[in-house]
Amino acid sequence: MDLIPAPVEAHRHADIGHFELRPGTALSAGPEAAGPARWLRSVLGAATGFALLPGDGGGDGSITLRLDPEITAELGAEGYRLSVAPGQGVRIDGGGPAGLFWGAQTLRQLLGPGAYRRAPLAGRSWRLPYCDIADAPRFAWRGVLLDVARHFMPKDVVLRYVDLLAAHKLNVLHLHLTDDQGWRVEIRRHPRLTEVGAWRTRTKVGLRESPLWDERPHGGFYTHDDIREIVAYAAERHVTVVPEIDIPGHSQAAIAAYPELGVTDVVDTTALPVLTGWGINPNVLAPVESTLRFYEDVLAEVLALFPSTFVHIGGDECPKDQWRASAMVQARIKELGLRDEDELQSWFVRHFDRWLADRGRRLIGWDEILEGGAGGRDRGRPRAGSGEEGRQGERASGDEATEYGLTPGAAVSSWRGYAGGIAAARAGHDVVMCPESQVYLDWRQAGGDDEPVPIAHVRTLEDVYRFEPVPDSLGPREAAHVIGAQANIWTETMDSVRAVDYMAFPRLAAFAETVWSPLPAPAERDVEGFVARMATHYGRLDALGVEYRPPGGPLPWQRRPGVVGRPIEGPPPIV
Repeated sequence: MDLIPAPVEAHRHADIGHFELRPGTALSAGPEAAGPARWLRSVLGAATGFALLPGDGGGDGSITLRLDPEITAELGAEGYRLSVAPGQGVRIDGGGPAGLFWGAQTLRQLLGPGAYRRAPLAGRSWRLPYCDIADAPRFAWRGVLLDVARHFMPKDVVLRYVDLLAAHKLNVLHLHLTDDQGWRVEIRRHPRLTEVGAWRTRTKVGLRESPLWDERPHGGFYTHDDIREIVAYAAERHVTVVPEIDIPGHSQAAIAAYPELGVTDVVDTTALPVLTGWGINPNVLAPVESTLRFYEDVLAEVLALFPSTFVHIGGDECPKDQWRASAMVQARIKELGLRDEDELQSWFVRHFDRWLADRGRRLIGWDEILEGGAGGRDRGRPRAGSGEEGRQGERASGDEATEYGLTPGAAVSSWRGYAGGIAAARAGHDVVMCPESQVYLDWRQAGGDDEPVPIAHVRTLEDVYRFEPVPDSLGPREAAHVIGAQANIWTETMDSVRAVDYMAFPRLAAFAETVWSPLPAPAERDVEGFVARMATHYGRLDALGVEYRPPGGPLPWQRRPGVVGRPIEGPPPIV
């Protein structure tokens, strides 16, 4: 049936016919299924022109959605069973509203690419094969990072990507909201973050090696109401929006807006603009009490806007040169009883880890948050986590600490290979695997010269399909801490939604299958079968207006001749 991601079980009964949607087809759903029914009625009504009016609960000419406690026990809250049979019509039984929604997504796929259009086309029939499908996800966190800091994406683009994630049964949108090149969320207590920090004067075209510049100013940000709308829209589609506010590195946009946040005794922070180029930046936050209070203000507003359990604080790529040169910072290290600048960064991260835990939230950061140890007067009691600690949704106590000085509820996004995730899981922390060598979707898709802005090693559709989030070196108890995986779309070289589409798809479809479906070991995966199913899926993407990379290579308008990248030859290291 060419479903993507592939379900756990699927049986098509081709010998007994099909079910046909007609103008009189009813959609029956109780109050507990109101959200999935509303979404299904909206998208199928637009595509078919049929009203799908409420029915009386079953029958040959109807679609029925209902919750089933047996599904919850068997397949979990995100699990579902979809059955299409003569005399019964279409029935989706879900373990919870999310399970019903994912079942409705499968129903849409079964109807064919036309079900993804926003208006009915003449002469179409809408047939569903008689079938039985049982399905549930492998991982709870099936995420995509969308970098709106480097190139701002208007709200309608973000909403479109929420729909694209949901269509692939992905359920976490990690919004990278702040960086050196822009601050993208309104903070009313500190308005200059968007008045100044959301705008840069020009933009590097390509990476550092490129001599090209786009001389137009670039920027934008989301108001509180924009964020509330994005979060509510995503929640209706069972997608959680996780915000990222970068500290203590990747912070020049904030320093440009409020120079006192920087290391003022080393650099004239009043002269720092919002960064116009790319790369690791030496201008970082000053680790002083006033900076902590400032970011507590920021995070207080973030918590009011984003109900997600997790809040991402970055924590990566923080050069220590300014801290080493600063008398103010050196005095701070001595005052706190820390060994060095690495422990100082750990102290900075641990402050916000406890601050979030005290408010019932959980910190997540890039794997650098494990560095620096548990030094200083505020070490806490070293303690290795058990398999029950740090599970998603539990509150972490602020007066406990693991061997890394973090609360048990803190989680790690493992991006520099698998090593950070392995270390975190062994210490009892939850892990989201997103190794750059596997699932960074800004890396080039083929070795040809016509690939737009070629970056790093080649990561083909097949490479992504062979991604395995759980390393063999983890035992069952440790592996349980791998709560999922994430594909990251960094946008330094993606200056339009067309460019994002090209780099994300079709590889995001392959990633979706790796985190949803019970696939065999990477070497044993049926790549040819997946590619064959993609032939149908391209039609769905076409109907959605996704400008993916065609299997034969980029179309003329998808190339970027003359824009320098940074291609690296040979296979990427997997650490």
